[in-house]
Amino acid sequence: MHKTVVGEGAQQGLNVKATQHNFLGGLISGKTPDTQLLAGGAKDYEVVIKHSFLDGLLSFITSGIYNPTTIEVKR
Repeated sequence: MHKTVVGEGAQQGLNVKATQHNFLGGLISGKTPDTQLLAGGAKDYEVVIKHSFLDGLLSFITSGIYNPTTIEVKR
């Protein structure tokens, strides 16, 4: 899990989640979600990048061919 604080951090208690799609063990990445767009123009927010249980399960089932990553923006 990686956490980045922008400005003063989360202020409103709102969460938005997106998925980044990675392939072949992360060597090939799909489009990276725009965290500023997910923050909805807020100047203070946190970005948490993690592998959820479901992300790990999908990676295991596909033998590493598909490796999703969950990106959560907290405002």
